[in-house]
Amino acid sequence: MRLKDRNPGNRPASRTIFFALAKGSRPLRIAFLAAFTAFSLSAPFARAQSASAAAAPASSLSASLLAVPPRNWVVDTTVKQLEVIHNQSSYLRYRMHLVNAKGDYVREIVESKDGSVARLILRDGKPLTEEQDKAERQRLNDMLKDPAGFAKHVKDNESGRKIADQLLRLMPDAMIYTYAPGQPQTGKHPGMTEIVLDYEPNPKFHPPTTTAEALTGLKGRAWIDSKTKQTIRLEGNIFRSVNFGWGMLAHIYPGGHLVLDQVDAGNGRWIFTHFTERISVRALMVKTLNIQSDIDAWGYQPVPQMSYQEAIRMLLDTPLPSR
Repeated sequence: MRLKDRNPGNRPASRTIFFALAKGSRPLRIAFLAAFTAFSLSAPFARAQSASAAAAPASSLSASLLAVPPRNWVVDTTVKQLEVIHNQSSYLRYRMHLVNAKGDYVREIVESKDGSVARLILRDGKPLTEEQDKAERQRLNDMLKDPAGFAKHVKDNESGRKIADQLLRLMPDAMIYTYAPGQPQTGKHPGMTEIVLDYEPNPKFHPPTTTAEALTGLKGRAWIDSKTKQTIRLEGNIFRSVNFGWGMLAHIYPGGHLVLDQVDAGNGRWIFTHFTERISVRALMVKTLNIQSDIDAWGYQPVPQMSYQEAIRMLLDTPLPSR
């Protein structure tokens, strides 16, 4: 999911931070990616969990966990992830590394009660030049003078959150869930017992909206913390074509792949640490976009509730890294 270069930080720190796209196909890509991320939507420290993780020894605990129907885990996880989507109880500061067709960027992100703001701090692995930093500081200072513009930008980006909310509520019935081999799993994350589910479209599910069509072309695997009922990792594969508006609005090609990792960043606040996206989409029967992006986030620190202006000033007062 791609951040806009012009104003990349004005999205809530959630999976919706990745949903921007080129003109024309943006709503459809939001829908498809929301279908994927809805199962683990939040805002980004987990390491990639392999399907070959060591299985936990047979025990009464293991037996009781596996006695739960797979769909029930998804129902419980859905409740937790809806809380994550609409989190308003805590705020974080962290760094985000984005690599896509436009370049290699590291940004400092601060969440505010009005929305997230970001400052570019590294480009192509190098410190900003004096000219680049001047332009970035000017952009942020211009935002300070235009609260109405900032509010409009944040409102525009609420569309991703709303779509994710709608699709997330469909997930328990839109997919068929089965336990992956070797359940439950332990050893990858200290103190965690993980439930791993495979999912694929439910042939009896009838998408109630155009955007919900995205759910019919996705299958994959999800890792769930059995204690918190939060998603640790999600893998999705686009195994068949998906058409929006009979292909007239957009066409998602098979062969795409998405990976999302998330972690408890403290005090029960779950957020992403990694997102990989490989998707090919034809927009409005005209242009085919081959989207490849990798996003990593780290260094989460709690910050007090503040306005977006206070968040910008915090960023402007922070020295840039030397490398």
